[in-house]
Formats: sequence, structure tokens, C-alpha cells
Amino acid sequence: MIPIVNRDEFERLRKRRKVNVPDVSEAVREIIENVKQNGDKAVKEYEKKFDGIELDSLEVTQSEIDEALNTTGEEFIALLERAAKNIYEFHSHQKQNGFMFSPKEGVILGQRVIPLKRVGLYVPGGTASYPSSVLMNAIPAKIAGCEEIFIATPPTIKPEIISAAHVAGVNRIFKMGGAQAVAALAYGTESVPCVDKITGPGNVYVAEAKRQVFGKTAIDMIAGPSEILIIADNYNDPAYLAADMLAQAEHDKLATAILITTSRRMAKNVSAHIESQITKLERHDIARESIDNNGAIIVVGTLDAAVTIANELSPEHLELCVASPFDFITKNEIRNAGSVFLGRYSPEALGDYYAGANHTLPTMGTARFASPLSVDDFVKKSQYIYYTEEALRKDSEDVVNFAKREGLTGHAESAAIRGE
Repeated sequence: MIPIVNRDEFERLRKRRKVNVPDVSEAVREIIENVKQNGDKAVKEYEKKFDGIELDSLEVTQSEIDEALNTTGEEFIALLERAAKNIYEFHSHQKQNGFMFSPKEGVILGQRVIPLKRVGLYVPGGTASYPSSVLMNAIPAKIAGCEEIFIATPPTIKPEIISAAHVAGVNRIFKMGGAQAVAALAYGTESVPCVDKITGPGNVYVAEAKRQVFGKTAIDMIAGPSEILIIADNYNDPAYLAADMLAQAEHDKLATAILITTSRRMAKNVSAHIESQITKLERHDIARESIDNNGAIIVVGTLDAAVTIANELSPEHLELCVASPFDFITKNEIRNAGSVFLGRYSPEALGDYYAGANHTLPTMGTARFASPLSVDDFVKKSQYIYYTEEALRKDSEDVVNFAKREGLTGHAESAAIRGE
């Protein structure tokens, strides 16, 4: 049963709770080192060990792609295309152009926006299939202009994953999961070229592997368990709120679902609906553990108090099921949230699949400083400076004096020698 608490009780509850994430750092380090040394052979050995599958080739063949498209069926492929269109339209507004300007005569400054050449997208397997993750990672990379887009996913690949990759314009798909997939993407093997950046969520081994390869290649973020926080006034259907909390809880036993409401009656009704709805879920065991261990309903006196808690928790997903939701964002009251769902008819599931905004979001409170996955994640920026001889002569004395103050006489001389 989900606990119904006030603010103070919730704080005590939160301090007592600990997410017991196993320390896999040494195991991951060994996997990465093995893949670095032995390439394809090591990756195949790990796939046999962890997934029980003996692979001849790591790459999905064209015949496998054709078979997956036939198996998926035209109806679902059409749905993937409609979702892809929405995702493309949203992310196309994120594309940046470089700039060039002349602050004074003889000086030109500018910045270029350059797409990463090759990126690797990790798509989880395990207890569920996530073709949505393919679209959410690949389409921004495509808009950014990346030349090569790879997918790595565990070898028991559902046809929907391959079909989503086809719709999104992915270049190559590799049958490999876990830390070994991250290592192969970062360092390269005989079959897998190394990439400039790895994005996408995964289990604790994938997250730790991304942490360890950062520096050799870029990563998007270290993703934790999924989260939803709902702020609700007195005028909601409690069945809707319960359904939204369970939609998040069924992701993972470690997922967090929290409701903050100004009505104790609403809190009790939502709790009752959770109990009646949870038994109907195919993944009810996962949802049950998530709700019992990580769920909570908090009763507060005002919506302002609810907003304060939301900003402190900085959730991955935030639903504002209130009368005037736009007031909370136009006044900048909501500062810390990965993605905000406004109103009573914008369930978080819209963002997972279809609306167009990205569903790869900062978790574990990192929405305080981190952003959703976007086109920006698949580009880099380079700046440039041009001075004429006359412009340098005018500024060289300032450069020389600055360099001398830092004790770098070589810097000073490189400007002075041209300014003489």
C-alpha cells in the first residue's frame, strides 16, 4: 500500500530509503579491458555468457532487417512513422546555426556548429522492448547531421527495434548489450568502429561502463531509475492519477512515483485506485515493488508548497494536473524538471512515445542542472578568430600586459613581435 504522508513525514521517509545499487565497477572494468584487448572475440564470449546466444556475426544483416520489417507489420511501421514525424518536427526547432560578426574594423569572430561524425545509441533489451528509445536517440542525431548512426542492443532483438531503426535512418545495428557493447562502441573492434559519443539508457552495468569510458568517448548522461512526480489539485479524476503513477512504476522495481495533492480525500481515492488497477498490469509484480518501496502520496496545504517540493526533488517527469498549468511555467515557478506535462489530459505516456519531445531525460535529481537529450547532444562547437595586421597592432599592448601579469612572457612575445 502506498503511504499517504505530510511534508515532514515524507522527508523522514526519504532519508530512511536507500536504493541499493550493487557496485559493479570492478566487473565492468574487467569487461572493458577484455574488449579492448580481444575485440569481437570478447564481445561474443560475453553474449554467450550473459545472454546464452552464440553469435557468428555481431552485425544485423540486411536479410534480418527485411525479415523484421515483415514480422513487425505495416500497421505498426505506420505508427512508428507517425511518431517519428512528431519527434522530427519537435527536434528540428533545436538545430543551431553558427554565427560570424565583426566587433570592430579588421576583426572577425565566429562559431561553427559541427555534427559528430559517428555516434552509438544503446537500446536496452531485458524485460521490455523499447523501439521508442530508437526513435528518440536516432532522430536528433539525424537532424544534427551525423554521418554514421549505430545501434547496440542485446542479441535477442525484437523486430520492432529493427523496424524503428529502419524508420529513423540508422546505418548499422549491432547485436551486443551490456558493458561489452559500451566498450566496443568506445574502443572499437574488428567489426564495430569506435564512435564519438554513446547515448541511451541501460542497466547498472551499462551506466557504469559509460562512466568508465567517458573521456575516450563522450556520453549523454548516467541514467538512473525512472521517476514521475504529479502535482494535483482537488478537481482531478483519481483514476487518471493512479494510472499515471502505475505507468511509471511498471518500468522498474526502482522506479519512483510520487503524487503531491492539496486534498486528503484525493490522496485516499488515488491510493484506492492504485490498488484496484495494479492487479490488471502485465508487469504488476514490478509495479507492486516500485509502489511499495519508492511510491508516496504527499498532502500539502497549498500548490505553492507542492511546487517547492517538486523543485527540491527535480524529477525526470513532472505532471501539473491543475487548473492553470501554464501559469507555473510562464512565471518560472517550476525550475527543476526534465519534462513537464501540462494539464489533466497530458499523461506522461504521451512523452514516452508520441508527442515529439524527447523521453531521454535527466534522473536522480540531475534535472537541477541537466537537460533532456536533444540535437545539441550530437554536435560540437568550434570557434574562430581573425585579425588583420592593423587590428593586431591596436590590441597587442593589451595582450602583452595581460600575459605578463600571468607570468607568461612567451605569450607576451608572440603578440609583441607582431605588433612592433
